[in-house]
Amino acid sequence: MAGNSQRRGAVRKKGKGNTAGSGGRVRRGLEGKGPTPRAEDRVYHKAHRTKKAAEKRAASSQRRTPKATGAEWIVGRNPVLESLLAEIPIRAAYVAEGLERDDRLREIFKFTADNGISMLQVTRAELDRMTGGAVHQGVALRLPEFTYAHPEELLDSIIAGDSPGLVVALDSITDPRNLGAIVRSAAAFGAEGMIIPERRSAQMTAAAWKTSAGAAARLPIARATNLNRTLAAYAKAGFTIVGLAGEEDSTDISEVAGLDGPVVLVVGSEGDGLARLVREHCDVLASIPIAVEVESLNAGVAAGIALYEVSRHRS
Repeated sequence: MAGNSQRRGAVRKKGKGNTAGSGGRVRRGLEGKGPTPRAEDRVYHKAHRTKKAAEKRAASSQRRTPKATGAEWIVGRNPVLESLLAEIPIRAAYVAEGLERDDRLREIFKFTADNGISMLQVTRAELDRMTGGAVHQGVALRLPEFTYAHPEELLDSIIAGDSPGLVVALDSITDPRNLGAIVRSAAAFGAEGMIIPERRSAQMTAAAWKTSAGAAARLPIARATNLNRTLAAYAKAGFTIVGLAGEEDSTDISEVAGLDGPVVLVVGSEGDGLARLVREHCDVLASIPIAVEVESLNAGVAAGIALYEVSRHRS
């Protein structure tokens, strides 16, 4: 019935005293929490585990697919063709799908077909990723990792041979093209090996390979952890250590004694020359006479002239 106040629940009963509110405690407790994190950012959520699994798969895929390191790749139609003709060792050759062919590309395909080199076809996007976004023009070569000799093994092989022994050592040559040019000259003038420092020195990269015109495949190149100790070991074995320098008190390369015997020719950088400790390990400092108007020679050119002088004494 209407107005029946005896019905259960019809009237709210008052308790003893006034009912206390929260005093703002609940509201204050909610302040500063910020927005609710996304599901994939909550470590306990299934979406988070799915995201982490996808990232792990992507990382694994990247490890399986070769990436550009700069030293391992030759890209572009002209550089690729020149490298193939120079018979640079190749680990793999890649070509992008759907390329428009020109004369260079036809020559590349003909050379690889005639020499049994497989061209692996990939998408342009994949080639972009592998070469680190380089301008590859649809073709790229991946080079194998260069195998260096050990300085002691190089020394032992020279001592065991019949030749007088000629080695070129480089100090602070940081331009790979200079390195490649010196490798080419060393091979041309009968050197039996080269020594380069492990640090602060150009290594046998794609640029050095190409500049050497294939000579690096025929000349052992050793890598020394400490060039000064290596020079001392070669001196102890009977080699004359000749350092190229431009000082006025240095000896003309044509007048250096002992060039017909075991020689280590040390070539320094064009800018700074030989380091102080390297100079101290040299038996003689030799120079190449040049016009006073010219301050210095390129390291590759200087090495070629000095190597010619050594070979002239031996012949």
